[in-house]
Amino acid sequence: MYIKRKLSQSLTTYKSLQFPCLRVQKDTHHRYQAVVGIGGNMGDMKRRFNHLFVYLKREKRCSVVATSLLLKNPPFGYVHQDDFLNAVMVIQTSLQPREFLRFLLRVEKHFGRKREFANGPRTLDLDIIFFDNRIINTQELRVPHPHWFKRNSVVIPLEGIR
Repeated sequence: MYIKRKLSQSLTTYKSLQFPCLRVQKDTHHRYQAVVGIGGNMGDMKRRFNHLFVYLKREKRCSVVATSLLLKNPPFGYVHQDDFLNAVMVIQTSLQPREFLRFLLRVEKHFGRKREFANGPRTLDLDIIFFDNRIINTQELRVPHPHWFKRNSVVIPLEGIR
């Protein structure tokens, strides 16, 4: 069951058992903390996010510390597609940033992600927004995520888990 709240004509939030979810005790055997943006607009996204939550809870290389509420919002870039559902997860991990990125790409693939064109429809998109307090600027990874502060899909969910 979801509790729905309209923020504006184009923005709607949803709350469920797993979103938002705050865990008081942090995992001590995972050294790093990352904030990961999650999104998608193909298929039953609420169900997919719940499956992702369960999938990550069973994963030994990471631990879900907190999740945000869900935000339904319009696409940007390529606008001729369905609205997106977005959220943010705080995850503790023992993986270094590049290893964590590769792990997230494998998770995307597990959930059916196919990269057809930039900003196109997707089953699941996982982006590292922050990784500890690090600044990383390589060809494959930029942290903090560029322009995160300009995107409602990150800012609104992030407000609830400060």
